[in-house]
Amino acid sequence: MLINADLHLHSKYSMACSQKMELPVMAREAAKKGINLVATGDCIHPRWLCEIKEYAQDDETVAIDDTSFILTTEIEDKNRVHHLLLVPSISKAEELAEKVAGHGDLAVDGRPTLKLDGSQIAEIATDVGALIGPCHAFTPWTAMYAYHDSLESCYGDMTDNIAFLELGLSADSDYADRIEELQGLTFLSNSDAHSPWSNKLAREFNRLEVPEVSFEGVEKAILRKEGYGCALNVGFFPQEGKYNESACIKCYRHYPMEEAMNLDWNCRVCGGQIKKGVADRVNELANHDTPKHPSHRPDYLHLIPLAEIIMMALGHASINTKGVSSAWNALVERFGSETAVLLEADISQLDFVDPRIVRSIEAFRNEDVILHPGGGGKYGWIELPDNLKTNTKSGSWKADPDDPTPEAKNQKSLFDF
Repeated sequence: MLINADLHLHSKYSMACSQKMELPVMAREAAKKGINLVATGDCIHPRWLCEIKEYAQDDETVAIDDTSFILTTEIEDKNRVHHLLLVPSISKAEELAEKVAGHGDLAVDGRPTLKLDGSQIAEIATDVGALIGPCHAFTPWTAMYAYHDSLESCYGDMTDNIAFLELGLSADSDYADRIEELQGLTFLSNSDAHSPWSNKLAREFNRLEVPEVSFEGVEKAILRKEGYGCALNVGFFPQEGKYNESACIKCYRHYPMEEAMNLDWNCRVCGGQIKKGVADRVNELANHDTPKHPSHRPDYLHLIPLAEIIMMALGHASINTKGVSSAWNALVERFGSETAVLLEADISQLDFVDPRIVRSIEAFRNEDVILHPGGGGKYGWIELPDNLKTNTKSGSWKADPDDPTPEAKNQKSLFDF
């Protein structure tokens, strides 16, 4: 059975998150996206766990209509590294909360900070039967590779218990598969969404081959047991990330790695700090000049949300314009979900919407776009090839538009790109 799963997002109890991050809203929006399984997020936050219980059919099953949920939490360790835990059941979430409660205040934030290191968190996760792996592993502020040069440095003697690595919005399989120690891990591409809307929830997701929609089914896919596994990763181009290339965090001037090192990571224009980019960090860690994909590694498909593609194609400034909303609704109603439009619908069947939209969807499927990398905290942007542009505005899209949508204005966060 193939399912689409977004295994990392947050509830309304996490900082800088929309108050609309409630299970019924998440379930409804996930269905529109074509996502079968969604993370609850924040499952050891006491108030959120109480709300999760309201929709539980039993200890292991949480579902609303056709959308199923898997219990998850993100934890920040004492070294600022973030870890994602997938938890088997409500009772195990309660057990996990009890074990870590003495190491941090779980009620302050849905993403708690604990006075534990990676190995200690991994040991507790293993004790309760949870799956654990590093979140957004390459970002320069709160990622494993921001503070460690290896899995073992982070997880110590618990390294063999690490089940997966989350690529994050700033990396893809080509980046990660240049690092030898990651060859045996399953890669996950998740949204880390802070709001439930279509341009956030499932902006990255995984297509999993599972025996059933359950924690056990997901576990078999991630650990690649009995022939199950991850069939496809879908996500952003890494160049769209805020820290793809090394750049000054004040004036955003980009620097080659060698020049940044010669300048002692101080911008020669404004004196600001040059932040090392993900691409340069991967080059530091890489064992291979080019990606070396193991046989179990699925394809990675680079896409942006459908609403963003439509906005880009039409040259509109927001995903909330009437033109964008009308086209999005028409496409989703015809094919059943956003993922069906982006991944499965025959291009010839899209001819009932503006031809610019059709051409743009096809361009993204073929990865026929122009990338302008981000850096220093400023997002990269995407441009359509000249033959698809109808005017100056319609040919480009920025991950952090100058005229943000209403929900984007309320979602200012390092993790909500």
